[in-house]
Amino acid sequence: MKRTIFFFLPLLVLILAACSGIAVKSAAAPANVSTNAGETGANPLDRADKQGAVTVTVTPTNLSSPGETLDFDVTLETHSVELSMDLGTLSTLKTDTGITVKATGWDGPKGGHHVEGKLSFPAIQDGKSILQDAKTLTITIQKVDAEARTFSWEITK
Repeated sequence: MKRTIFFFLPLLVLILAACSGIAVKSAAAPANVSTNAGETGANPLDRADKQGAVTVTVTPTNLSSPGETLDFDVTLETHSVELSMDLGTLSTLKTDTGITVKATGWDGPKGGHHVEGKLSFPAIQDGKSILQDAKTLTITIQKVDAEARTFSWEITK
C-alpha cells in the first residue's frame, strides 16, 4: 500500500502543478486585447481586438496599390451579440500626418453572429493621396460591444 501511495503521490503533485500553472496563465491574460502583426496567425497584416463579447479582425487589402478607396476585410465574431451595426457609419481612418476620413462603405450583412465584409475609405482627400508622407494609419471603430476599437499599421515605402 505504501509503495502505491509513493508512486501516485508525486504523479498527483505533478498533475496539480501543471493544472495550476495553466489556470494562472489563463487568468493573467487581459480581457481586452488588441494584437499586432502576425499574432492572429492568418496574415501578418491582420489586427484583432477582443474587447467585450465580440472579436473584430481587420486586414488591409490594397495599401500597396490603392485605387479610389482603401479597403479592409473585416470579420466580426461573437456568440452572444447581434451584429446588426453598420460599420460604415461607425468607422474612421486617421494618418499620423493628421488626415482623418470617415468610411465610405461597408458591404457586410446586418445581423448574425459571424459577419464578414469590406470596409472602404477614400484614398484621396483634397486631390492628394491620404497615404502621402504617412508613416502609420489607424482605423477606429466605435460602439461594437466596446466604446472604441483601434487598429494600426505602419506604412513602408
